[in-house]
Amino acid sequence: MKALNYKLVRDLWKLRGQVIAIALVVACGIAIFIAMISAYQSLASSQSAYYQQYRLAQVFAQLKRAPEPLIEQIQAIPGVAQVQSRVVVDVTLDVPGQKEPAIGRLVSVPEQPIPMLNDLFIRQGRYLEPGRAEEVLVSEAFANANHLKMGDRVGAIINGRWQQLSIVGIALSPEYVYEIRAGDVLPDNQRFGVFWMGRKALGTAFNLDGAFNDLALSLSPQTNPEAVIFQLDQLLKPYGGFGAYEQADQISTKFVTDEITQLRSHAMIVPSIFLAIAAFLLHILLSRLIGTQRDQIAILKAFGYSNWSVGWHFLKLVLVIVFLGGAIGTGVGLWMGSGMLKMYTQYYHFPNLNYQISLGLVLGAIAISASAAIIGAFVAVRHAVSLPPAEAMRPEPPAHFRRTLMERLGLQSFLSPVGRIILRNLERKPIQALLSIVGIALAIAMLIVGRYSQDAISYLIDVQFRLMQREDVTIIFNEPRSASVRYEVDHLPGVLYSEPFRIVAVRFRNQQYTHQLGIQGLVENGQLHQLVDQQLNPIPLPIDGILLTAKLGEKLHIRTGETLTVEVLEGDRPTRYVKVAGLVDDLVGLSAYMERRALNRLMQEGETSSGAYLAVDAAQLDRLYALLKQTPAIASVNLRKTTIERFQKTIADTRQIMNAVEIVFACIIAFGVVYNAARIALSERSRELATLRIIGFSRVQIAVVLLGEQAALTIAAIPVGFLVGYGLVVLLSIAYNTELYRLPPIVTSASYAFAVIVVTSAAFISGLIVRRKLDHLDLVAVLKTRE
Repeated sequence: MKALNYKLVRDLWKLRGQVIAIALVVACGIAIFIAMISAYQSLASSQSAYYQQYRLAQVFAQLKRAPEPLIEQIQAIPGVAQVQSRVVVDVTLDVPGQKEPAIGRLVSVPEQPIPMLNDLFIRQGRYLEPGRAEEVLVSEAFANANHLKMGDRVGAIINGRWQQLSIVGIALSPEYVYEIRAGDVLPDNQRFGVFWMGRKALGTAFNLDGAFNDLALSLSPQTNPEAVIFQLDQLLKPYGGFGAYEQADQISTKFVTDEITQLRSHAMIVPSIFLAIAAFLLHILLSRLIGTQRDQIAILKAFGYSNWSVGWHFLKLVLVIVFLGGAIGTGVGLWMGSGMLKMYTQYYHFPNLNYQISLGLVLGAIAISASAAIIGAFVAVRHAVSLPPAEAMRPEPPAHFRRTLMERLGLQSFLSPVGRIILRNLERKPIQALLSIVGIALAIAMLIVGRYSQDAISYLIDVQFRLMQREDVTIIFNEPRSASVRYEVDHLPGVLYSEPFRIVAVRFRNQQYTHQLGIQGLVENGQLHQLVDQQLNPIPLPIDGILLTAKLGEKLHIRTGETLTVEVLEGDRPTRYVKVAGLVDDLVGLSAYMERRALNRLMQEGETSSGAYLAVDAAQLDRLYALLKQTPAIASVNLRKTTIERFQKTIADTRQIMNAVEIVFACIIAFGVVYNAARIALSERSRELATLRIIGFSRVQIAVVLLGEQAALTIAAIPVGFLVGYGLVVLLSIAYNTELYRLPPIVTSASYAFAVIVVTSAAFISGLIVRRKLDHLDLVAVLKTRE
């Protein structure tokens, strides 16, 4: 076996360019696999440990107001282990150094630190002191975004009165790992933050001393949450309950879990494509290598080497390539995974988010790669060991020559002699040509996939935030207001035009399927906030009936024309029945739409509004912000400009980083595929090319023969790569179809052009390398016959 090992080393050195190219393809697949799976496992384990250690509640409920003695009845519900009543109120803030008004969520906590549901981890500072009504703990995300520290003060409108809040600590809660308001799609840590305040101080300020408006429950093991929620809703109904929900539907948990699920899906799809391409390349490499070593295989077997020895020799070549790629890929994957986790700490706030990597993951990734490579090389190795020595010592039988299609059509006169040689070789080796086309097409497909996120997110932002949501500012009142409020809104500083809207909190029910949401009542033919179809044409609101986003319709298992049960969660809490007038393809969140007056009729109320969309003179924004900060009737303010910035920061930026990595890896694959095809073609046809040189062809002409063939294969692969790439994009769009956002299968002409430029550049560089090899071709050596 020592002789075979020497031969292996010589082969590896001789094929070093091709070996390195394929090893890098393997490394790309392993790196992405390790990076994504390790980041996924680290996020999932951190989430589970944090929720368990700090006792995230399993059921949540909000209501108007209920007396504390009601807690005893709630505690008596079968399966309830612990009940924690709270006061939770959103207030308008004036943050030092910030022009725009911010929203603070005040959450009551016990006066003394005790173990509780949704417990706090104090990152800096201290807990509240009893009797100090102005003291608060602030969430880390809000403090960092606004550069707040211990001792700073923040102004707040608390129950119509202006009050200064003093920050004594910075804290985290499992309830706000992803700090976002209900109804929002993206976090805005600069303009929304959570503050924890003493229960007595907060209850007194909002006339809730001895009462509560928020509940958190933990359940006994094996308890059915739906049964508890049903009984809890019955108890809270007389007190203005808005509908209880379980932990999985809690907004922070839902967003974090969705991101973890997407990360896992992406980690399964993309690395699989890389590894499949690596296996395909190894199969081509070994198949053609064995074809050039027929005589060596015959001599080895004639000298007594067994089929197993010869087969193992070639499999070792595969394993060396895989383990080289595995070593590179593991190092890069660990570095990438750690970087991804650091990126997630900007948006998901855990006390400890430790990067976890297991030896099993690394070994598993390499084992998967090795298995894929061995499968790809199996056919070639089996062919090697099946050759009888006498047959292998003879040269391969010449190909069956016949007139090409061009010649049969009489079109050969339009081609030069070199062009005829290229065409004949391609037509007489169709399988070989097809494999080359498939390899290059896969490289093009990966380049398209690499740019998919960028294309889809740009499209999403344009459609959702520039075409559908064209308002400059959105204001939401602290309670529904009468029709006359529009005139007051129109007279706010800088307001050019306004459109009132109504939001009604409801629970949709279709058979056993339910979802809690708010119906948005929009004005008919609205100019600031409109719906569009897939062709981007405006969708008119129905005079009667409701429009649902397609994702919500899918979740409720309901179709157009069917009747939906609507359980209203405010006022007298009536139950209504509404016909589904259509499904719309919103790209962000889950929504339900009605014409505003139709929603008012459904609620049996006047022309009531919950807020307004505003078109504002940019020069008057500062005056508008200053007034809104001091207006108790305004519960929250959203700015479209900042919404776009938040979307780009939280989603586009994170996807852009992975997008850049995938593009780099795709470029490596493109070069590896094209370079290997050209080098293997040179190895196979060196004798033929040398013969052409002897009979009078110039170096340029034989270069055109070889490289022209590769150019023809590359051109033929481009449309195939476009089709395969789009198919993979459709597959990824299915993986990105979540309740948070949906990325449509969009591929821009720029992405197609980018793929073509990269592949043609790889072909050009590979051509230069091969041309240099051709210029140094040893005519005597390659013309020696194998007799």
